Amino acid sequence: LSEISLADAKMISPTYELDDVILQEVTPRDFGRIAAQTAKQVVVQRIREAERVQVYDEYTDREADIISGIVSHIEGRNIFVELNKTEAILLPAEQVNAEIYRPGDRIKAYVLEVKRTPKGPQIVLSRSHPGLLKRLLELEVPEIHDGIVELRGLAREAGSRSKIAVFSRDTNVDAVGACVGPRGMRIQAIVNELRGEKIDVISYDDDPDKYVANALSPAKVTDVIIDEEN
Repeated sequence: LSEISLADAKMISPTYELDDVILQEVTPRDFGRIAAQTAKQVVVQRIREAERVQVYDEYTDREADIISGIVSHIEGRNIFVELNKTEAILLPAEQVNAEIYRPGDRIKAYVLEVKRTPKGPQIVLSRSHPGLLKRLLELEVPEIHDGIVELRGLAREAGSRSKIAVFSRDTNVDAVGACVGPRGMRIQAIVNELRGEKIDVISYDDDPDKYVANALSPAKVTDVIIDEEN
């Protein structure tokens, strides 16, 4: 970057005026093919590093959230999912045994963790984490999203059965009914997303006896004995 006089600028082009910027392509001396390739590699590397930082920042903000992608390929038991700008991995430990995926399948998963690696950010997904069910409930049930209905307990045996305990902060709102939805539409949408996993919705109660009885529903409980010491 340097300055030249207006007279010299006019010699380049008579259209130049004061404070104009003149761009000229300059090739330094001894700037051979090897030097040019090195410069290109440095520029490409810097661009890739910037892209990795951008991807890491974007998906770190989405930890504990749900994202959708397309299964790109499968290596061993690892499932790789193509996202908008990068690729994520669904490890065997985070898969549901009954679920089978093939390249091209659309998948909705829970963002378990975003790691920094020498090759760039690694996004680890989960289909078995209880957080997936929790986020699906928050998305499907407006009363949970708005804080009217609280999720007080959640136990999940991925692919088989889950139980959720809910409590309403508004006496006019039935917590269980809100989660189930009209004609069971809300809970059925979640069951469909979890590929048939059974979901029991029970009422939370501060009384341990009643809470245990609710949790064991539909079985009829005749007596509950609480071991206070253990």
